[in-house]
Amino acid sequence: MKKQNMNRDWIATARTLSEALPYLQRFTGAVVVVKFGGNAMGNDEAMAEFARDMVLMRQVGVNPVVVHGGGPMINEMLGKLNIESDWVRGKRVTDKATVEVVEMVLAGMVNKRIVQAINHEGGRGIGISGKDDGLMICDADDPELGFVGRPSEMNVQVVRDLCDAGMIPVIAPIGAGREGNETYNVNGDTAAGAIAGALKADRLLLLTDVAGVKGADGEVVTQLSTQQVRDMIADGTIAGGMIPKTETALKAVEDGVRAVVIQDGRVANACLLELFTEHGAGSMIRNDDPEDG
Repeated sequence: MKKQNMNRDWIATARTLSEALPYLQRFTGAVVVVKFGGNAMGNDEAMAEFARDMVLMRQVGVNPVVVHGGGPMINEMLGKLNIESDWVRGKRVTDKATVEVVEMVLAGMVNKRIVQAINHEGGRGIGISGKDDGLMICDADDPELGFVGRPSEMNVQVVRDLCDAGMIPVIAPIGAGREGNETYNVNGDTAAGAIAGALKADRLLLLTDVAGVKGADGEVVTQLSTQQVRDMIADGTIAGGMIPKTETALKAVEDGVRAVVIQDGRVANACLLELFTEHGAGSMIRNDDPEDG
């Protein structure tokens, strides 16, 4: 008879799976929009881990929708093509030549790399952009910045159809303009928030390179109401690059997302920790009503 030693790690794994049951039941059928970006996109191991998490979520009945960025890859390609950029108030002007490169990199190279990683892990990833089926119609966010877009009309039926078919949509933040030949580059967080709001998603997970929203004491605040976020922006506690992320969260909640979580995407299995464990991960922002979320 073959004997098997009970390894402590195996026991801990079984206990974790058992404790996850109520959370698995809670999120069955839920739509979870995940903004993927940052350092993880340039790391093969981190990419594979993220893909496995998305496939696992889909396997247990969650409907993950991935929205990605790709700023470093865009900068690299612009350099290779010797396309110089103009800047206004510290922001890149996206002219015709630049937006063509942005679309090529985001809707092409980056999007398909994520799709391929998901498929490699046994999922059914499919890549689209905000142009497909009129998903994201944009207006210019600031005329001085050229083809930088602000989502103004959303048609998320294509995303619902893909989820219903058992697929994992991977969306490049490229939108169509109101003219037939207009293409707009949309900030990845902004696109994810707009898509999550239009879907009335249960969760929007913004994966970043920081642990979450920090309070005045420098510690991460795990639960925040929308009013607390507004107060922290007003008094300067929330500053710098965290302001646009929290503003995206506020808009998403206003549009019907049940809760938004800003969390460190560098942490292993960050999405699974947030959805399927008691302690979660990062900073959750939701409506002021404590029962809503």
